[in-house]
Parts: sequence; structure tokens; C-alpha cells
Amino acid sequence: MRKMVWGLLCLMLWIPLYSQNSQAPNIIFILTDDLGYGDLAHYGHRFIQTPHLDELARQGMTLTHFYAPSPLCSPSRAGMLTGRTPFRTGIKSWIPENDNIYLSNNEITIATLLKNKGYNTFLGGKWHLNGGLQNSQHPQPQDHGFDYWLGTHNFPLPTHKDPHNIFRNGQPLGEIEGFAAQIVVDEAMEWMQTVDKSDPFFMFISLHEPHSEIASPDSFNIFYKQFTEGTIDLENLSDRGPGEYYANISHMDFQVGRLLGKLDRLDLTDQTLVIFTSDNGPVTNQWRYWWEVNMYGETGGLRGRKADLFEGGLRVPCIIRYPGITKPGSISPEPVHGYDLLPTMAALAGVSLPDDRIIDGVDFSSILTGNQLNRQRPLFWAFEIRDYDDPNGYYYAARDGDWKMITDFDQDKTLLYNLKEDPYEVREVSSDHPQVVKRLQEFISEMAHSIEDDPLRPEHGPQSID
Repeated sequence: MRKMVWGLLCLMLWIPLYSQNSQAPNIIFILTDDLGYGDLAHYGHRFIQTPHLDELARQGMTLTHFYAPSPLCSPSRAGMLTGRTPFRTGIKSWIPENDNIYLSNNEITIATLLKNKGYNTFLGGKWHLNGGLQNSQHPQPQDHGFDYWLGTHNFPLPTHKDPHNIFRNGQPLGEIEGFAAQIVVDEAMEWMQTVDKSDPFFMFISLHEPHSEIASPDSFNIFYKQFTEGTIDLENLSDRGPGEYYANISHMDFQVGRLLGKLDRLDLTDQTLVIFTSDNGPVTNQWRYWWEVNMYGETGGLRGRKADLFEGGLRVPCIIRYPGITKPGSISPEPVHGYDLLPTMAALAGVSLPDDRIIDGVDFSSILTGNQLNRQRPLFWAFEIRDYDDPNGYYYAARDGDWKMITDFDQDKTLLYNLKEDPYEVREVSSDHPQVVKRLQEFISEMAHSIEDDPLRPEHGPQSID
């Protein structure tokens, strides 16, 4: 009876959503690389100007508690595209080129689901879900549902300017003049004009910005010259101040504006769902590696940064616009996870989820119309740092309502925070709330064993705790 009542409630919420926009929407999913929660003007940055994304937020909904599936790129992308917590896919950390780790053909991405529904599909930008775009032994974007693609394995080389490591549909292109975001958006705009307008399209715009090593047009660097020390020399990694980082984000914003402008000119805006977010938190000025010099990401004051399970490594900006569905200028504080994107996009497109696997994400489309989300289970993260040991040894995290817990692999070290009372995670309160700790430890153990027992998980080592 409870299942029947819940099913009727979901149907009641879905009927008004579907009737307002019954045609399957075009979907543009824009994913940036290492963009921090505080890196946009709309999210409170004092200096960076992002007028196009500010306008997108005025036209749509801002999510203030949206979380990436991982604080690193490859697992986060795996989680967003499959709706599954990344460890189920065997992708636990970033994938270096030539490594024998990849998103298995057993996994089903949102691109594959939509393509099977009649969508035209496009990928532009960073893939980073295998050991190389030249590797014929690894599944490539076309094996995961993309009709047409242009991109790089990881970041553009040598920098964002004139990259030489871009592939198009499996073929290397050599050096291309221009800047990474501009190259991706140019290709996306051309592709949009070629697809059959009688069928919907899905575009995964996987921008490289603002991942290092950044490079931007002079017109944007000049705008922030007061924040730059000395002359910009891309071969010199010495600290030159934050001006180049600011310019890189403004240039990314400009290219997003070009893409959305093309959508307007093709008269497709009203029937297109646009999702903008980031794959993980930023590299702040707390640099850990030589290649992070000149990165100045902002977390909006949240603790931590990229490669941390604190809020600064996981919580990222997210803006969603779906005309006729999202209320212009609306804001939702509801906690939403990156692996919720697949079931949500599938629901809005009228696509059924596969029933032969665990999908960890939930459909949050009710939020888009101002309703609440009745999430049944806490949010979950598992994270393994590659090539060096985390000095803190943290491995798992979970959020249940206002409670957030971070723990090590064996759950011997536990941190508990109340995010409503302590959004910056500075007051650890596990000793005061043993029942909350016990509940979340049991949930993490349950998830860890579920991951280990997942029949689709590649064997890349143990995932569970005792």
C-alpha cells in the first residue's frame, strides 16, 4: 500500500511537469572542469564577471547544494553519465593516459539511453573516461552513445591555446588554432545546424576551463590586468597572481553565451533543457603540485578544495534552465547529487531507466517546479587519491539532511558536521551525536558492500570495509 501511495504521489507531481512541456526536450549538459562553488559572479565572486551565466540563472533555477559525485574528474564524470556512484564503474580516481582503466561497455550512459530514444547525440571537450582516445582496446565516446564527438583524453596540450591533442570521431586532428572553449563551442554550433530538427538532441559540452594549464585571449587577460603581476608567459609557471584565472572563467562564460545565443537564433530555447555545473571543486591558491601554480579557485568560503571530501571539494555551482518548467530566478537549497542527473534527464525525456543494475541517483525533476524531493537514502561518496597518500586518510563521506560525515576506509577516524549550523565544517561534533555517527557508519558499510557485490563492477581491487 505504501508503494502504491508513493507511486500515485510521484505521478501527481509528474503530470503537471509533463503537460507543461510534453515534447521531449533537447538537452544541453555543460560541464566545466575544476570550477569552484565561489568562482562565478552569480555565486558571489567579487571580481570575475560572468554575465551570460548570470543571465542563465535569472532565466532558470540556481541549486545552492549541488554536489559532484567525486572531488576528482574521472570518477565524477562516470557518476554523472551513468547515475551510479563511481566506484561501481571501477573508476575511483583520475585516469592517466595509457592506464588500463576505462568506463566499461557494461555501463549505460545517459547518451546511450537518449540515443536509443531517437536523440541525436554530441560530445565536445574532455572525455577522461579511458586510457586514451587513440586506444582501440578501450571503449570510446561512440561506444557510449555519442553519434559525433570532438575532444581530448584529459586537458588540452600544451595549454588551452592552440591544442594539439584533440580527436574528432576517433581521428587525431593535430594542432588547432584557437582556445579550448572556443574550439568546442565552434564545433557544437556547427553540429547543431546539421542535425534533423524533427528529432531532439543531447549535447554534452565538457569544457576544459578552468583546469590548468590555462590560456585565454588577450582581450580577456587585459580586462584583469590589475590582478596580474608582470608579463604573461605560458612557459613560466611562477606565480603571476589571479588575473589569468579570472580571465579564463570569463572567457568560458563568453563561449557559453555564444552557444546559448545560437540556440536562440535557431529558435530552440523554449524546448531545450540546459544544465550547467562543474565536475568537482577548484584548485585554490593552496597549491599541492607544481602544475597548480596560478590557479586561484574560490569555494565561497567552504572548507577544502579539489581532491578533498570537505564541502569545498564536492559542492559546486549548478544552474538549470527549462522554459515553462523552471521558475525564472528561483533558488533551491535542496541537496542534489551529480549522479541524480541521469535519472532526472531520463525522466524529463520520457526514457525508462535500465532495470538490470543499481542506479544510485534519483529523479529530482520535482524540484524544478518548486516541489520538494523525498529522498530515501543519504548522499554518498567514496574517493581514492591516486599516486600519493591522503595525509588525513579519508575515504568515504555521506550526507543525510543537515548531517555530513567523513571517515577513513576502516571507519576508525570519523568527522561529523551539522551543515545547517556549521556550513564551513569547523566544529566537529561526532562525540556529541553517537547515534548519528552509528547510523551513517551503517549506511556507508552497506554501500561499500553493495559496491563490492555489484556484478558490473570491474575488478580493480577491494572496495568494502568490514
